[in-house]
Amino acid sequence: MARETPGVMLGSIELFCAAAELESFTAAATQAGVTPAAVSRAVGRLEERLAVPLFVRSTRRMRLTDAGRAYHAQCRQALAQIVEAGRELAGRQVEAAGVIRISAPTTFGHAVLLPLLPAFRKRYPKVSVEVQVSNRNVDFTEERFDLAIRARTPPDSGLVARRLIDAELVVAGAPSYLRKAGKPKSLQDLAAHECIQFVLPRTGQKVAWEFRDEGRDVQVETAGHYTVTDDVLATLTLARAGAGLVQTHRFLMAQDLADGTLVEVLQRFGGRSRPFSVLYAGTRHMPLRVRLFIDFLVEQSQRLQPEGRAGALGGLTRRRR
Repeated sequence: MARETPGVMLGSIELFCAAAELESFTAAATQAGVTPAAVSRAVGRLEERLAVPLFVRSTRRMRLTDAGRAYHAQCRQALAQIVEAGRELAGRQVEAAGVIRISAPTTFGHAVLLPLLPAFRKRYPKVSVEVQVSNRNVDFTEERFDLAIRARTPPDSGLVARRLIDAELVVAGAPSYLRKAGKPKSLQDLAAHECIQFVLPRTGQKVAWEFRDEGRDVQVETAGHYTVTDDVLATLTLARAGAGLVQTHRFLMAQDLADGTLVEVLQRFGGRSRPFSVLYAGTRHMPLRVRLFIDFLVEQSQRLQPEGRAGALGGLTRRRR
């Protein structure tokens, strides 16, 4: 069998990846302990073998071509798998270690993920965690994230989605608002209320409110003079200030409902929920620390909703009070 990736070619790939990530042949050479000319020759060998240019070079900067970006993504993943395979064979992954990079939305991030991290690190003290709390859909390859937590799986993402929890949706308003506007008794009553709107940044569309009416799932298009984009937590801040009604996950407002800052309405139309999932690349050689973290999240999710979907995350909020 012909050798598809001789040692010299593997070395060239490593130098290519370093140059791509550092955007400099000189910086890549310094990191690898070789000369810039050696890096240039290595990249040249790859470009000759592949018959495509990998970099666009100018006097001021260098950047990857489209083909270069695609090749870098595959090479980086392959190199990571080689490293992890070697560690497993050498018995160096008996204990989880290293850095996990996580992207989480503001809702799940603040209310669930961040409070759980100390318990994970107590269990695996050699693992460090980098968290990006943002509602932006990240690029796993370009930004080198290990996993992301999302309420909605990006279409055609090519990622594995593992369900964590179903988060119940509820409608509530501040006592000051309800004294002025009254409590809605039916879904039709929402037309006469100030309903705080949330817009999905990815689509620019307002999120319809979701209910269950006589066993049927229904959506209601609401209206209001307050619109929030990107951060769901801002809708809660408005609701607490008496701006109007809000629909969001129960786990976000459990404390407000318990202390009377917000009052739940339209309970008989409840029962709808949205799932939160952990997303990750379906690679065969997943680092041990990442596998353990995913299992930890699933374990905590199952523990947090023993009563089924309606009790989703309520236990966590009660324990945090």
